[in-house]
Amino acid sequence: MKRKSRSLNRREFLGSAALGLAGTMIIPGAVSGCSGRKDPGLVRLGFIGLGRQAMYLMDGFIRIPGVEVLAGCDVYSIKRKRFQNRADEYYDGEGRKVKIQTYEKYDDLLGRKDIDAVVIAVPDHAHAMVAIAALRAGKDVYLEKPMTFTIYEGQQLKKTVRETGRILGVGSQQRSDPNFRHATRLVSSGALGAITLVNAHVGPPPKPYDLPAVTIPEGLNWDLWLGPLPETIHYNPELNPPISLDPPRDEEFWAGWRWYRETGGGFTTDWGAHMFDVAQWGLGMDGSGPVEIAPIGDGSEYIRWVYKNGTVMTSEPFNDKKTKGVKFWGEKGWIEVSREHYSASDPAFNPPPAAAGEQEGPYETKIPHQLDFIDAVRKRTDPVVPVETGHSSCTVCTLGNIAVMLNRTLRWDPVTETFIDDADGAASAMLHYNYRDPYKL
Repeated sequence: MKRKSRSLNRREFLGSAALGLAGTMIIPGAVSGCSGRKDPGLVRLGFIGLGRQAMYLMDGFIRIPGVEVLAGCDVYSIKRKRFQNRADEYYDGEGRKVKIQTYEKYDDLLGRKDIDAVVIAVPDHAHAMVAIAALRAGKDVYLEKPMTFTIYEGQQLKKTVRETGRILGVGSQQRSDPNFRHATRLVSSGALGAITLVNAHVGPPPKPYDLPAVTIPEGLNWDLWLGPLPETIHYNPELNPPISLDPPRDEEFWAGWRWYRETGGGFTTDWGAHMFDVAQWGLGMDGSGPVEIAPIGDGSEYIRWVYKNGTVMTSEPFNDKKTKGVKFWGEKGWIEVSREHYSASDPAFNPPPAAAGEQEGPYETKIPHQLDFIDAVRKRTDPVVPVETGHSSCTVCTLGNIAVMLNRTLRWDPVTETFIDDADGAASAMLHYNYRDPYKL
């Protein structure tokens, strides 16, 4: 049975993406390239991590003119084969000869001199380690959100980006969405007056890992999957969902490492890297952050952040549907925005009608976030979500989880990125964890 493609053709993808940010960016292929390259228009990509999100990303990147996908890497052999099949299928349909190679270890991919940039979609705990290795290998990086697993990792990644002079863009794709851009533009312009409260609902914090141990499937290198995490974390298929090649069957759910404290940050980081990111964007807090963080109630669901100017952000829902989105409350009115809807207290705050021809399909492929990254690589400029923004957005998420795990109010200095009045050192100790040997940043 032939797999039904969920992808757009190149013309449909580019047309829809261009409409999303009309007037704000140049379609790659028409920009000047970076100096010193033999073919400044060509950007050759490798993918590290080949799960569900990576497939969405490849469906977009591979259709951009002047982009060539050359390689993929994953610790699970069947996902390497799926990646190769889909890339081959696309290039065969285009009548192009492109040799695709796959690897189990990311160092082997990074060692290739013919790859300009990598798309990293591994689990969060490996983000910093892989991204720093890629930057040091001379590659530009498109890194999935949340940017890092710990705040210390974010500090080191930020440092490495600027030391190496490479381009790093973070996959907080709502920064490229017209509705979110419109809402934050109004908020930052003062159209709503002073913002007193933001409800950025995402879902609960992570829970302890409680899944039963299951036999590791053939072809999955579980030790490499764990990377720096303790080897005591056992395999369960929820952490790395199975797929099938014959018959073709993709992951039936998002990988569950996201929801467990030992392997992820729960909804706080998974969706917070979108919604808290939008909130800080609108509040003008990119590169900064809150000064106080506290669980609400018993900390099992909601968190409160307080900024220096007195503005409060909570993760509480703003409607009965518990929509994952953001509501800005200002002196002159309110705006709420999510992936599904936009609403405001005054019609004057509404965005213009959506452009005709918006593509159908997964949200990850609806907006020109990939185009923005490729444009940044060619022009050697920061993308719409540079490393500093990715770090501050990730930090606010992680601070929320630390407050929940300690079940107490924390005071934070966003300039020095240190806790204040942390007498027992418990909060400071959670800025990072000890990698198991031989892993290091």
